[in-house]
Amino acid sequence: MTDSFRFQHRKLEYKRLVPSFLSSHRTLLTLLWTVGFILMVAWQRTAVDRLLMYRGWGPPPRPIPKLRPLVLNLSDFGAVGDGVTLNTKAFERAISEIRKRGGGQLNIEPGYWLTAPFNLTSHMTLFLAENAVILGIDDESYWPLLPPLPSYGYGRERRGPRYGSLIHGQNLKDVVITGHNGTIDGQGRSWWEKYRRKLLNHTRGPLLQLLWSKDIHISDVTFRDSPFWTLHPYDCQNVIIRNVNILAPLSDAPNTDGIDPDSCENMVIEDCYISVGDDGVAIKSGWDQYGIAYSRPSSNITIRNLIVRSMISAGVSIGSEMSGGVSNIVVENLLVWNSKRGIRIKTSPGRGGHIRHVSYRNLTLENVRVGIVIKTDYNEHPDEGYDPKALPVIEDISFTGIRGQGVRIPARIYGSPEIPVQNITFQDMSVGITYKKKHIFQCSFVQGRVIGRIFPAPCENLDLYDDGGKLLRRATTQDTKDLDYDG
Repeated sequence: MTDSFRFQHRKLEYKRLVPSFLSSHRTLLTLLWTVGFILMVAWQRTAVDRLLMYRGWGPPPRPIPKLRPLVLNLSDFGAVGDGVTLNTKAFERAISEIRKRGGGQLNIEPGYWLTAPFNLTSHMTLFLAENAVILGIDDESYWPLLPPLPSYGYGRERRGPRYGSLIHGQNLKDVVITGHNGTIDGQGRSWWEKYRRKLLNHTRGPLLQLLWSKDIHISDVTFRDSPFWTLHPYDCQNVIIRNVNILAPLSDAPNTDGIDPDSCENMVIEDCYISVGDDGVAIKSGWDQYGIAYSRPSSNITIRNLIVRSMISAGVSIGSEMSGGVSNIVVENLLVWNSKRGIRIKTSPGRGGHIRHVSYRNLTLENVRVGIVIKTDYNEHPDEGYDPKALPVIEDISFTGIRGQGVRIPARIYGSPEIPVQNITFQDMSVGITYKKKHIFQCSFVQGRVIGRIFPAPCENLDLYDDGGKLLRRATTQDTKDLDYDG
C-alpha cells in the first residue's frame, strides 16, 4: 500500500467517523481511550525495539555525522576550482588550521579542485558540496612514496615502497567524509595505462587510505577512477561506509576494487552502489608470512543493501590475502548483476589464517557467470619466503535465501585435500540457470549440508535434510574437479 493511498484512505475514514463522534455523548471518553491506546502501543514498540537491539537482533543505531563548531571553506585558503590550478597547499593550510583548532569541517565548494595527495587530521569533517570535485593529479612524481604495509612485506605490485593514496590518514580518530554527493576523482586512466605498459616502478596508490584509525564515517560521496583500490581502511576500528557510489570502468581498469577492509574490526558497509574493474568489496588481512606475523584479523563486518557490478572479478570477495584471519562476517541483501562472479572466497597454501563464521543471506544474482565460488589454489605469493605448509582453515559458511536468473554455474566450491571446506550450509536457494551441463552445482573436498529443497540440485558431497531437520541422504564423496573450471 503506497503512502498516498494510505493518506486518502485515512482521510475518508476521518470524514466518515467525525460526525458519529460529534453526535455521541461518549465522544470525550472515546477520545481519551484512543489517545491512551496509541501511547501504549508507541511505548510498547519502543520497548520492543530497544530489547531487540539490546539482544543484538535488531538493526544497530545509525549515527549521523557530527556537527563541528569550526567550519572553513577551501577557497578561503587560496584554492581555485578551475580544474587546472594545483591546490595542494590550500588543502594543507586548511587542514593544518583544523588541527591547530582541535577539529573542524572543511567545505569543498562546487568546482574542480586539482590536488596532489594530502593528509587528513583527527576530529575533522571533509564535506563535499553538490558539484564539488576533488581531482587527483595524474603525474606520479607528485605522489609520495611510503613504506610497505607491514602485513604485505612490500608493495602489492612491486618490491620496495609504494605510492601513497590521494587522501591519506594514519593514527586518526573521529574522521568524517561526507557531503551532498560530491566526487573524489582519482583520474586513474593514465595510471592504468602505465601499469599495463610496465612503466611504474612502484605499486599504485589507493584513492582513500586510512591506517591505524578509528571512528570513521564515510557517506554521501562518489568515488571514481581510482589508480588502484578505491577505499582501503587498514587496521581500523569502528568504520561506517554508507550511501556511497564507487565507479570505475568495468574493463581496462586493473585492480580498482571498490572497498577493501583490511585487518579491520567492527565495520558496516551499507546502501552503496559499486561498479568497478575488480572486486566490489574484498575483505583482507595480510599476505602470507607477513600477514601471519602481523596477526590482525578482519572481524565483525556487516555488508548489506549493496548493488554491485564486476565484469572481472566478484561482487563480494574474501581474500585472497587473508593470512591474519577473517571471521564473523555478514553479507545480506546483496544484488550482483551482469558480472563474472557473485561472491567468492579465495585462498591458497601458504596463506595460513582462517575464514570462519561467514553468513550470506538474501543474495540476488542477475546474469552472473558463476554465482558462488570458493577457491583454494589462488597461488600468488609476495616472495619465496612463504611457508607452503601454512594452510588456511575454511569453516562455518552459510548461504540462505539465494535467488537469481541467467546464472551459468550457481555454485563452484573447490576445497582440496590440504584445505577442505568444512561445515558449509545451503538453505532456500532457487537460481535460474543458462547452462545445461550435468554438474552445474560443483563441489570438491567439501563437508556440510543442504536444508530443505534447493534448485539446482546440490552436489552429492553434502548431507541432505528436510525443513524439519530430518536426515534424508548422507553425502557421497566425489572429490574430482570439473574440467570446465573458471573460479
